[in-house]
Amino acid sequence: MLEKKEHQYERAVLVGLATQNQDESKLKEYMDELEFLAFTAGATVDKRFTQKLTQPDSKTFVGSGKALEIKGYVKENGIGTVIFDDELSPSQLKNLEREMEVKILDRTNLILDIFAQRAQTSYARTQVELAQYQYLLPRLTRMWTHLERQKGGIGMRGPGETEIETDRRIIRDRITLLKDKLKTIDKQMSTQRQNRGKMVRVSLVGYTNVGKSTLMNALSKSEVFAENKLFATLDTTVRKVVIGNLPFLLTDTVGFIRKLPTQLVESFKSTLDEVREADLLIHVVDISHESFEDHIASVNQILQEIDAHQKPMIMVFNKIDDFSYEKKDEDDLTPSSKKNISLEEWKKTWMAKSKNPTVFISALTKENFPEMKRMIYDEVHKIHISRFPYNDFLFEYFDDEEN
Repeated sequence: MLEKKEHQYERAVLVGLATQNQDESKLKEYMDELEFLAFTAGATVDKRFTQKLTQPDSKTFVGSGKALEIKGYVKENGIGTVIFDDELSPSQLKNLEREMEVKILDRTNLILDIFAQRAQTSYARTQVELAQYQYLLPRLTRMWTHLERQKGGIGMRGPGETEIETDRRIIRDRITLLKDKLKTIDKQMSTQRQNRGKMVRVSLVGYTNVGKSTLMNALSKSEVFAENKLFATLDTTVRKVVIGNLPFLLTDTVGFIRKLPTQLVESFKSTLDEVREADLLIHVVDISHESFEDHIASVNQILQEIDAHQKPMIMVFNKIDDFSYEKKDEDDLTPSSKKNISLEEWKKTWMAKSKNPTVFISALTKENFPEMKRMIYDEVHKIHISRFPYNDFLFEYFDDEEN
């Protein structure tokens, strides 16, 4: 059974550049993430190719020599897909496909494909389809389009274009139709948000795969889909949560990622509206990830782009159960690092001293949950009494085994 499942995965190689704006250590982080994206989409990675250039080659992204090296490896080992870490221009994509004679994907197309796999509701599918068409429009002359669309696979899900000579006018008409459909749904969702009454709205935000859905399940006692893959959640989920006897609405939203395709930001506008219209944000961070500071920065950047960066926020550093700590000997002079300082020492760092309330938890094992729930209660309570000062006496905080 395991061998059969393995054959269902596409074999791919990854390509990335170290440039003046992205050093080699940063490149490795991005390539690790790209491999996780490829795995989530359904591919196994045979090899990584990297090159150091001042800037990407305008014709083939990598240098001509590196392109030949990749072509040779792909042909010799029967690889069907080459995935690039950055978005390729239409001309780069066309040149690479002509040169290598295999399917070429970039990070944007890969993310779009994952979204196409994950979209469950009609609304999510419409958002993804719009993003795919916007990406596809300037890239209609891809030499593998008419050959590979019918076979399926990574990068082939979605719009279903089957001929090279696809009329651009038809694509533009489809984009217009999808935008109109989303506008209608956006109005309906906006009305739904207004009809949720006067309850305080709290939104979970964070990088993809940091444990937002697991936390949602733990707080709301619901069964929101959670998986150790990127973008497990696309559809916005809203649940009523009660801490003590104070009710509020908790929203789980799509995870953010570095180099998030602009097409997705536009098409998922209504999903991001849930964040924009929230009263309180819970920023969930995977403390066990070596690049969590970058993840925080990426999320904050997107929050700023959608004008949600000044909202009240709680910082929740999750996955402390995954944090490996080995106590140093007293005579060990090795400088402290992320790998050899304890959780208590983490609490003395800048994270716990930020302007926002901060807590360290495990959504999986519920470690430190009472502290987090008290923190959420206090913040929600502040918002509630500022809005309804006359009924403050109705609420009090308490915690028990069920809460």
